[in-house]
Amino acid sequence: MASKQHPGARELFAHPLLWRGKQLSHRIQAINTGFTRLDSKLPGHGWPRGAITELVHETSGCGELSLLLPALAWLSRQNRRITMIDPPWVPYPSALYGHGLDLEKLLLVRTQSKQESLWACEQVVRGMPGGAMLAWPDEISFSELRRLQLAAKNSRQSVFLFRRQATAKVSSPAELRLRLNTDDGDLQVHILKCRGQRPSDAIRIPQTEWGQTAIFSKNTNLPPQTPGNVGGIIAQPQKELIHHATFFSNRSFIR
Repeated sequence: MASKQHPGARELFAHPLLWRGKQLSHRIQAINTGFTRLDSKLPGHGWPRGAITELVHETSGCGELSLLLPALAWLSRQNRRITMIDPPWVPYPSALYGHGLDLEKLLLVRTQSKQESLWACEQVVRGMPGGAMLAWPDEISFSELRRLQLAAKNSRQSVFLFRRQATAKVSSPAELRLRLNTDDGDLQVHILKCRGQRPSDAIRIPQTEWGQTAIFSKNTNLPPQTPGNVGGIIAQPQKELIHHATFFSNRSFIR
């Protein structure tokens, strides 16, 4: 005899926070990555909104930022702010613009210490709802990550943290964690942590899809006529095209 369903069961099973064991994706808000192979494996079929995504890599320049460009470009066209806090190199505006990013929505933040950097991250996440924040923290504790995760959830900000390979073994409250490496020019994405069932196989993204354009320049002092070589790709720093901010304690100066 079929069991009678509780009157409130239908509402419970339809709740977006309910997840069933073999279900790959929660009904969560996400932004399409722009890469079909990756979208098909990620919960929500994209980058989670209101959450932290960690991108763990051995060396900078393996394609970690290129992987985000389609989503960042889409957000900027939705009039959302994209903030980069202490990137390791100078962003190359022409490449960002060529990938569809509205440079008027891009803010580059430079800080003077770890404490200022973490403070800036939290202020940006709390104060700019619905956009995206990218940061490259050298060190960040579980409790600091947890604070950032809660702030992201409240503001629906997509937070992307670029972290060193060694941190892959350290516990993190981030909703999504990926390990990136290159193989014969292609980008391989390993899902270390996600909501729901975690795919075991790496997602391979051909170089022809994730792009061959330099996004950063290593040399911040090159004159406009002298190109810098980043991973075999020609790039020139054009810092005047990006909004800059420097944070000191509880003050911010836009320049």
